[in-house]
Parts: sequence; structure tokens; C-alpha cells
Amino acid sequence: MKHVVVDLEMNPVSREFREVRRKLNEEVIEIGAVRLDENFQQEAEFQCYVKPEYGPIKKHITSLTGITQAMVADKKTYAACFQDFVDWVGEEETKIYSWSMSDIKQLRSECRYKLPDFDIEWLNERWVDLQQEFDDRLGLHNSLALKHALGAMDHKFEGTQHTALADAINTSAILTLMQDDAKFKETMKPVLEILQPKDDLSSSIGDLCPELAKLQKDL
Repeated sequence: MKHVVVDLEMNPVSREFREVRRKLNEEVIEIGAVRLDENFQQEAEFQCYVKPEYGPIKKHITSLTGITQAMVADKKTYAACFQDFVDWVGEEETKIYSWSMSDIKQLRSECRYKLPDFDIEWLNERWVDLQQEFDDRLGLHNSLALKHALGAMDHKFEGTQHTALADAINTSAILTLMQDDAKFKETMKPVLEILQPKDDLSSSIGDLCPELAKLQKDL
């Protein structure tokens, strides 16, 4: 069994494409992924920029991701890039993980619109929402953002946030940690202790992670 962790960066479909926007709000502009072996050791990386078909890269997307129109102008469009990703995953039994379900929802939508002959079940059968598994393991009612999950496990983010490959690599660190239950519990012990009901937890939670403080209020 292989394990692939994937992350996407997207760009909004321009408003001038009204008919397209009825079925597709965004387009993938970067796919980043890492493949782990059966022992959850990284063995390969995948990264590609994708040329959007319905409008140029928006300024706020460039500010967030660093991806400019010039960087994607001569790249393949979605259909070819996604097929490259499928070929890279290969035929071996594989689980595909992402942080939340937003990425698979995007791939489903874009495949239906741009690759109508692609069998969506290829995605559905392999996909795992790692964020949900992480939250369930900790007993959280609300989801942690990736950067806060990494902060909770005292893992320094490697690379630049909101770049697909870096996000995939850092997400894979969480997946790897979760395979050792004892190590996971020990690493997450400060978080688990904070989430236990006590009289006054506001200061300690706030010191650890503002996101966790919000979660505690909602418990």
C-alpha cells in the first residue's frame, strides 16, 4: 500500500465566464504531492503548475501563493496535468490524503467539467480526509487549520505556506506521526490535557494556540 498526500492551489474563474461559473467556481493552478511507501517514508514528489482556462491569475492569489500569470502561461491545462498526476500515482494500491475535503471537491468538479469521461470513483475510492481523522483522534468538534495542527505537534513548517508541494510535505508529517499511536499521544499530550474539562483554561489554551482556545469555548 502506497500513500499519497496532495495539495492544490486554485484561482477563481473570471466573472465574464458566467456559464462556466455555474458549474465551476475555481480552477486548479498548482498540484503538489508526495508519495510515501508502506512504512510511511517519503519516496517521491510531484509538482506542476496548471494554466487556467477561464481568466488570468488574480492579484490576491499571487499574493497568497506566489504564482503569477507568467509562471503558468506556457504550462499544460488541467486535463493534461491531472492525467500526469494520475499516471504518477500509478496502478499500485494507494490511499490519497488531503487536509480537509476541499481539494477532492475541486478535483471532482473540474474533472466533471473538463474531463467528463474520467471515472470520479478513481478519486472517491482512494481519498482520505486527514484533517477529519486528526480531529477525531483528538476528539475535536471543530477542525484545526494545517498550520495550527503542525503547531500543536511542535512541527516547524518546512518551506513556504500556500505552495502546494510544501503544504503536501508538511501534511505528510502529520500522517506519519499518526501511524505511531504512542508517539502521537505523547506528542499531542499538551493539547489533550488542555482539552480536558477544567475550571479555568483560557490562559493556558491561549498561550498554546489561539485556534485551540476557540475550540475549547465551543466544546
